[in-house]
Amino acid sequence: MGGFFGTTSKDDCVFDLFYGIDYHSHLGTRRAGMAVYDKENGFERAIHNIENTPFRTKFTKESNTMHGTLGIGCISDFEAQPILIRSHHGTFAITTVGKINNSDEIVEGIIKKHTHFFEMQNGDINQTELVAAIINQKENFIDGIRYAQEIIDGSMSMLILTPKGIYAARDKYGRTPIVIGKKADGFCASFESFAYLNLGYEPYRELGPGEIAVMTEDSVKTLVEPGDKMKICTFLWVYYGYPSSSYEGMSVEQMRYNCGQCLAKRDGENFKPDSVAGVPDSGTAHAVGYANASGVKFARPFIKYTPTWPRSFMPTHQSKRNLIAKMKLIPVHDLIAGKSLLLIDDSIVRGTQMRETTEFLYDSGAKEVHIRTGCPPLVYGCKYINFSRSNSEMELIARRVIKELEGGDPDDATLQEYTDPDSEKYKKMVDKICETLHFTSLNYLRLDDMIESTGVDPEKLCTYCWNGKE
Repeated sequence: MGGFFGTTSKDDCVFDLFYGIDYHSHLGTRRAGMAVYDKENGFERAIHNIENTPFRTKFTKESNTMHGTLGIGCISDFEAQPILIRSHHGTFAITTVGKINNSDEIVEGIIKKHTHFFEMQNGDINQTELVAAIINQKENFIDGIRYAQEIIDGSMSMLILTPKGIYAARDKYGRTPIVIGKKADGFCASFESFAYLNLGYEPYRELGPGEIAVMTEDSVKTLVEPGDKMKICTFLWVYYGYPSSSYEGMSVEQMRYNCGQCLAKRDGENFKPDSVAGVPDSGTAHAVGYANASGVKFARPFIKYTPTWPRSFMPTHQSKRNLIAKMKLIPVHDLIAGKSLLLIDDSIVRGTQMRETTEFLYDSGAKEVHIRTGCPPLVYGCKYINFSRSNSEMELIARRVIKELEGGDPDDATLQEYTDPDSEKYKKMVDKICETLHFTSLNYLRLDDMIESTGVDPEKLCTYCWNGKE
């Protein structure tokens, strides 16, 4: 995943750019970058590895030495960006958020025109470099951006820094957001809507799906009108989004409260554990919603130790990530020992961390550990956002269990049965996951309850990872 921020100002913009990017640190753990433009000094750019050091620490020097009135930057899990390009469009910097499924096909087409690409260490092409190359196939930025949106299979939102302003382009179906903030001396474009609030900006507007706008210190002008069809990623509310963000008018925190309330209603009045807790911090809002709706008291039987464990200090290797995630949890024994606990998290992906958390609670003296999740079982790998490039569908606990129950890889029709919460196959899948992960009981949030919790027209939501429907 990743997030970006861009700003225009009558004065120096680097302070706002630095902190605006930093507010996206929850969206990436590997790379970060800043690029600015100043009329006197031209372009400056800096990229650092942030795997073991938070963004603010790594970019402190640049925050004091870089200067410009226009700037863009990003936090990324994969590509080094923004990248600086010199082409027939002139010099520009570009940063992107999205996923390209047909990159090999596009690269081959461009290479035939005697263009070359630099491979990254893992042998892949930097997708931001590829987007820049696609744009350069056309005579101007607008045509180039539209061409990229048209030929890319997946999704792609971008910010492009030029000497005349910043182009902001939301992907064709609005799967990821771009929100605009405004203050007296300029504008900003941000993935997360909260990122500019403490910097003095006020909410201005959200770009629509496929919309292309150009932002200067004086205005934001739409160059390509938004399309009619939207498929915004519902996982933004479930998992990616910071609690203080809002998408399409619904705040992340409120949506998660709503999900917790739906879980409580499905459990009914006869289910009364001693307390309900959220996996810190991803399940806390769901647990608050559950407690408010059910009357079951909210508690924190274990605490995440964060002072020396920032999210950016997380290895890329999954087994080590799981170990560190476990090391960060500190038990409160008198809230655990002999208790029947209800634990809620936003989702179960592989199941490894949740199993280890459950065992951690049992080892700390819990009598029962009931699990609820803030979204349905993840059955399909996302085609539109880089949740994790190392993920295959068979790493998903739901798919592994389905394959075990079916005695092999299921066909599409069979998979659809497993996504129906009223089917017998769905019940067998949930029971098997519960048994495999050693839970006392397990219930997932139903898809219809989750959609209702967003308050957004279902036709505007992408739910592919749960039901395989585009």
